[in-house]
Amino acid sequence: MKGRRNPARLLIPIFILFLFSLAGCGGGELPAPIPQKGKVPQAVAKKVEPVKVADKKEPEKKEEPEYVYNPAGKSDPFNPFIQLTPLRELSRRTPLTPLQKYDISQLKLVAIISTPEGNIALVEDSTGKGYFLKKGTEIGKNDGKVTKILKDRVVVEELYQDIFGQTKSSEISLFLHKVEEGGES
Repeated sequence: MKGRRNPARLLIPIFILFLFSLAGCGGGELPAPIPQKGKVPQAVAKKVEPVKVADKKEPEKKEEPEYVYNPAGKSDPFNPFIQLTPLRELSRRTPLTPLQKYDISQLKLVAIISTPEGNIALVEDSTGKGYFLKKGTEIGKNDGKVTKILKDRVVVEELYQDIFGQTKSSEISLFLHKVEEGGES
């Protein structure tokens, strides 16, 4: 009996494979046979009716109004929260003067000249080049303007923006260095 196999043991896997193959078929309708050249199957010929050109109407399209974005009252999503470049630099159209390229701390007050029209100050940059200042002269990187030229100092008013974006002003004074008699400063 060792050499004989049980036929029922062979039939069970075959039966299971048969069941799986039936489950995968889907049980739907069979597809229509592919017509041969020049022949139309009768089932298809009965269902399809010829369409006349005169009867054919295009479906009416509903015209929806085109969407238009209105930015009024809305913030610009592409504006940064923190303005890194001051707005005044963006709106500046005139080129900077040499005095506007220096920070005020880089300039040294050398002399003040009294004239009937008003005082004139002489400042010097780090290379030794001198510039004359009058009241209203623009100076410094932060839109500074000379507001007063006194006998011992020059007062410059600079504009800056605080963390809330409000423009504030600060006064910076350049003092004249006095030379002592008989010695150098």
